Amino acid sequence: MSANASDTGAASADLSGHAGHAHHATPVAAPAALRVIDLDAVVVTAAAPVSALTWETSPKLPRQPVPASDGADYLKTIPGFSAIRNGGSNGDPVLRGMFGSRLNLLTNDGAMPGACPSRMDNAMSYIAPETYDALVVTKGPQTVLWGPGASAGTVRFERDREFYPEPTWKLAGSALGGSWGRNDQVVDATYGAPLGYARISANRSESGDYDDGNGDRVGSAWNKWNADLALGWTPDEDTLLELGIGIGDGQARYATRGMDGSRFDRANYSLRFEKDNMEGAMQAFEASLFHNVADHVMDNYSLRDPNPDGAMPMPMASNVERSTSGGRAAATWRGAAFELVAGIDAQDSRHRRRSAMGVAAYRALPWVVDARFDNRGVFAEGTWFQGDDNRWIIGARLDRAGVEDARATVSGGHGGHAASNPTAGQSREETLKAGFVRFEQDVGKALSSYAGVGHTQRMPDYWELFSADHGPAGAANAFAGLDIERTTQLDVGLQYRGTRFDAWVSAYAGRVEDFIQFRYVTGMMGATSTVTNIDARTIGGEAGVEFRASDDWKFGGSLAYARGTDRESGRPLPQMPPLEGRFSADWNNGSWSAGMLLRVVDGQNRVARGYGNVVGQDIGPSAGFATLALNGGYRFASGVQVSAGVDNLFDRAYSEHLNLAGNADFGYPAEAVRINEPGRTLWARLAVSY
Repeated sequence: MSANASDTGAASADLSGHAGHAHHATPVAAPAALRVIDLDAVVVTAAAPVSALTWETSPKLPRQPVPASDGADYLKTIPGFSAIRNGGSNGDPVLRGMFGSRLNLLTNDGAMPGACPSRMDNAMSYIAPETYDALVVTKGPQTVLWGPGASAGTVRFERDREFYPEPTWKLAGSALGGSWGRNDQVVDATYGAPLGYARISANRSESGDYDDGNGDRVGSAWNKWNADLALGWTPDEDTLLELGIGIGDGQARYATRGMDGSRFDRANYSLRFEKDNMEGAMQAFEASLFHNVADHVMDNYSLRDPNPDGAMPMPMASNVERSTSGGRAAATWRGAAFELVAGIDAQDSRHRRRSAMGVAAYRALPWVVDARFDNRGVFAEGTWFQGDDNRWIIGARLDRAGVEDARATVSGGHGGHAASNPTAGQSREETLKAGFVRFEQDVGKALSSYAGVGHTQRMPDYWELFSADHGPAGAANAFAGLDIERTTQLDVGLQYRGTRFDAWVSAYAGRVEDFIQFRYVTGMMGATSTVTNIDARTIGGEAGVEFRASDDWKFGGSLAYARGTDRESGRPLPQMPPLEGRFSADWNNGSWSAGMLLRVVDGQNRVARGYGNVVGQDIGPSAGFATLALNGGYRFASGVQVSAGVDNLFDRAYSEHLNLAGNADFGYPAEAVRINEPGRTLWARLAVSY
């Protein structure tokens, strides 16, 4: 069934970022207006915004296609999102054609950017969606609360923090089985009392290689697990001190890569303090610290056999680690006609690596640090209410970002020898400015509109500064030559909520100075990459409708389109997703449910062959396709739900435009060929809550 979040109050409520949900116990720091997640749904096939540019849904609900194994897969439920596909799991999220650190990806307000130079372990690889209570997305540069540089948007996976006025046990669990050996298990258990709570969230997810619509096997198997513990002390209902500890690991085969991910070891530590309902103008305060470590191993022997005729004929492995620490403090002031959140945040990150030929030979080598990052920021975001119907939201942010190049040597290119690094030991610092202003208006009780202009500046990230073979023309390398990226964007939209009919539309137009772009060239010495700055413009939008024909029937649809252009050459920006439409029909009589999802994707002919980002590049036009998925379910009064579905009902052979070329180790030809998506896929899920 379609699960849409609904906004029960002013669109600008919850500036403090606390996640309060009506289906849980009273939250410690509840915002002025709570957002309610529709838990009557059994399967998510669509989502709608809760307010201007903000989307919220519960990742605990299964979604279709088959329930997600990582954060990027679940984000695709929201119009405007797509993913650069690797195969079965660990795709890289893309919003409105924008990728990488243009998306601020957070879990419990902490950053874990991953360590692989080719983003085999991007931040969403470490996310088990069903173990979180809320997914909150802000599109565009329209918030400054959660860190610098988020020109495409901000994504937050959050867990609720609650006060229990009396001893309470809560238990939720699920088990999923499906085609290609897919099997998942999730458990979420909490004991709460007036003085505090203990919560354990854990999952395991596994799948084998899938077959595409032609019956061909695609290397895509994965096996991963996660476990998180939260211990909260609540001396009263308005005060919280919480300690969080998380661990996880896994492995994944990549039909698109020369290596597989044989380790995704994570460790997360966090400490949070919250105080709400304070006397005086300052009504809430929160502070948090985090330390996250991603330890990732790539090799060509654990999950495949080295190809003696390939580019890597001998066993080899690369071990990379990224340690990220940070913190945030914010206070909330509320008055009769305003709400203001102001605070500071900081983050430090260290990247190190080691690699060797031979099975497990890297373990005997010492770690070598190649990069260090730091950022210090101050921010303020406020809402000024003009009566009951109009409001201005304004934000400003200032950051000081630094990076050190700790590499003594750099690669001499494909097959080349290491050479001295011309920027070894050098540091660079940048001052980053960001701000936005947005006007929101309610017209009666059903219609609301918004228009906002935002500007943000982004420091080049690890992958842009350190992974390319060459930097801009005339520069010693990317570290020395890349400029910061500056985005200015207009966002406008309308939202209508009626008794039987809802509709929304959002549009944007952006101008990006010094957009960071990669170019790939294959020569006699193999493939090389060059990263440089260009000037670009972007336009696009999303729209959706929902019609509730009766108490039992609901019909919905959405469209998403993104377009980017190099202003200097007129060439299309690479890696832009094509026009996509989703259309759903859902029936729910309270116990039984059934639904269908038709996904229609246009072909993409606007390509820039050989250009791309650090992960993918345009390898030519792509064909359009359509797929149909069906689902059904039954809800028992005892808190037991069963659901089942079939994806790609007609067993279509198709591939996504944002897709890496198949690797020769898996039988793909030397020329670039996109891997196909899974063929007909069956799944069933049992969920229990107490």
